[in-house]
Amino acid sequence: MNLSVRLAAFTALAAALATACAPRTAGTSSSGTDEKSGTLRVWLFQEVDNQPKQHVVDAVLAGFEKAHEGAEVSVEYIPVETRAQRIKAAFNDPKSAPDVIEYGNTDTAGYVRDGGLLDVTREFNAWSEARDTDSTARRSVTVDSRVYGAPYFVGVRALYYRTDIFRELGLAAPRSQAELISTARRIRAEKPGLYGLAVGGAYTYGALPFIWAHGGDLATGEEGSYASALDRPAARKGIKAYASLFGDDNCPAATCAGMTGNDTVTAFASGKAAMAIGGDFSHAAVEAGKVKGKYAVVPLPGVRPGSVAPAFAGGNNIGVLKSTGHRTLAVDLMKRLASKKTQRDLFDAMGFLPTFTDVRRQAAAKEPFVKPFVRTLAAGTEFVPASPAWAQIDSSLVLPTMFQEIVSGKKDVAAASEDAARKMDDAFGSAG
Repeated sequence: MNLSVRLAAFTALAAALATACAPRTAGTSSSGTDEKSGTLRVWLFQEVDNQPKQHVVDAVLAGFEKAHEGAEVSVEYIPVETRAQRIKAAFNDPKSAPDVIEYGNTDTAGYVRDGGLLDVTREFNAWSEARDTDSTARRSVTVDSRVYGAPYFVGVRALYYRTDIFRELGLAAPRSQAELISTARRIRAEKPGLYGLAVGGAYTYGALPFIWAHGGDLATGEEGSYASALDRPAARKGIKAYASLFGDDNCPAATCAGMTGNDTVTAFASGKAAMAIGGDFSHAAVEAGKVKGKYAVVPLPGVRPGSVAPAFAGGNNIGVLKSTGHRTLAVDLMKRLASKKTQRDLFDAMGFLPTFTDVRRQAAAKEPFVKPFVRTLAAGTEFVPASPAWAQIDSSLVLPTMFQEIVSGKKDVAAASEDAARKMDDAFGSAG
């Protein structure tokens, strides 16, 4: 069989997915057909170094084509930054749409709302490997108790710290958020050329563990009916704790208010920070930096000493478009791309953390650097509201704006969180 792989070029950054109203999906393909041969089109995300990923995918597709005589697969690797308009256009033009896509796990609810993803609940529940999928990963493909894809990989964040600096100053890895904050300030005081803990006002997923660790949340309610919880007392405690890290005694607001997650990891990797909140996916960048061989990683501590702050469970999923004319083939390909074997191979090739609990344990045994992230996952993770409104909330920078208003002194925690909560509720309301 012929395997056609086309690499898409990187293009400019684009806006996040708009949440326009559309009919809800049903359990069957909208095309009304289920061809057992022909060409299946697949869109996967382009990585910075795509060759290792492509090698793994090519092996999966070769096995698929061998198992399905008359079936061929055409893969296009698309830039993640432009996924919003590409995928939205595919939903609106079924004739040119792919059959299978990789998508970010925060996009699930919006894509379901747009009527683009196929309900694969029956096939997923009958899949023998699915029973080992961790609960948060399964939640990321679920809307209104229906399943719209298979988890592909998961990413979480933990605390990177400089072992040489900690040794020099006689410090131990912090075991609580209070210790984390005091340790960051001591390092800054004794080494004013360093950030104690690099933080960013535009680093949403670095800030959220502080909110969750204090018992707060982004929103309350359930699928289809959410209300912001940012202005509640528990959430405000977490917001205040994170905001306290911005200042001349740790990470000056003039510089750090605009920093993103990538900026904080870069600061750590380049030797400008003694600590940073980074992901398992940050490991390669840190290893390539000036701090190689001089750092360690532990779970980000929670409020109680020895506890772990809940982390955001990021990652990607594999789904089938509702418009496919090859339902049976497309679902089989989805399962093969997200299978235990593929996830093992992607971990070996790319460092992607598996979504299967047993495969993840095997990965941690193989590579020690994974252990703090696996511990973080095991301690319990959190996710964003399963609402199509999240894309609007995220792209309109509701949380970064809140933190930047606080650390710049424009608003206090109460006023800024109240305004952010109102914006979130407006988005929830407009999403229906």
